[in-house]
Amino acid sequence: MAVSFVPLRLSAQASSPVAPRRELVESVVKEAYDKFRNEAKGKNADYIPYLAQVDSKLFGIAIVTTDNQVLTLGDVNYSFSIQSISKVFTLALAMEELGPDKTFERIGSEPTGRAFNSVPAVVDMPTHTGNPFVNAGAIATTSLISGKDANEKWDKILNFYNKVAGEKLTLIEEVYKSEAATNTGNKALSMLLAKYDRIYADPFESVDIYTKQCSVGVNASQLARMGATLANNGVNPASGEQVIKREDVPYILATMTMAGLYDSSGSWAWHVGLPAKSGVGGGIVAIAPGKGAIAVFAPPLDEAGNSVKAQEVIDYVAQKLNYNLYSPSSVGLK
Repeated sequence: MAVSFVPLRLSAQASSPVAPRRELVESVVKEAYDKFRNEAKGKNADYIPYLAQVDSKLFGIAIVTTDNQVLTLGDVNYSFSIQSISKVFTLALAMEELGPDKTFERIGSEPTGRAFNSVPAVVDMPTHTGNPFVNAGAIATTSLISGKDANEKWDKILNFYNKVAGEKLTLIEEVYKSEAATNTGNKALSMLLAKYDRIYADPFESVDIYTKQCSVGVNASQLARMGATLANNGVNPASGEQVIKREDVPYILATMTMAGLYDSSGSWAWHVGLPAKSGVGGGIVAIAPGKGAIAVFAPPLDEAGNSVKAQEVIDYVAQKLNYNLYSPSSVGLK
């Protein structure tokens, strides 16, 4: 299968001085695709009925650079549910409205070291939910979004996602219905948050909006562009629009580093060294600040809820291209 690489648009900004050569990126991505395409470990999420039925052999890789070059390989046009990756961008919207300090005060940014749907983690945190990427924290973050009613809040969230992706995204109704019928655990978390005054709107309304945001459809190319917007100081590299406040980006990336891959985030930081966020729909997006983002879609997950193939591909690509933020070679020091 050939690698598709769309050249930069004339309106794009200058390329990063530490970005790898295009030919090298093409070669490394093709190597990663061939190396891991037959990986059989993991299984689809089955606690959401819709996800259990997704073809487990789907596999796509997309890279979008800060100068808007787009590299794709595999099943990059298949629209899958964004799931927990949505938490990154709802956090960005909450920070847009409240600022980073108030958002941190109400939500926090501490790793829990527990499963993403942990109930004890809510109780153990002394003043807030833990972080915006566990379910309780994500529901609380969604509850921060302003609006006169649920529809206005939801429209605001989806429109913000559209701007970050540079394309119109849509709700996958089947996913939403499937999740809404099985989200009693999240409803229970919302009521526990209410008990401790850690949710800031109606609990069940907040859960419903959160369920919708997780059910948004996105393909690997769109997801990579959303990541590249973070890599590009909040400017969408395709549209040139400042979608996320420049000053908010470091906080978002720091939270992705600490909690982006659930309770295996520490292992990810150790081995890969990139801010990233996974979703149980099978996607992972990783950010190389100033360079771009890589998104990989492959449904089978490990026990922590992270795509097996996506982790392997991003790890391989990050090492080959010197993306690891903790390595001096990531900024060209030999």
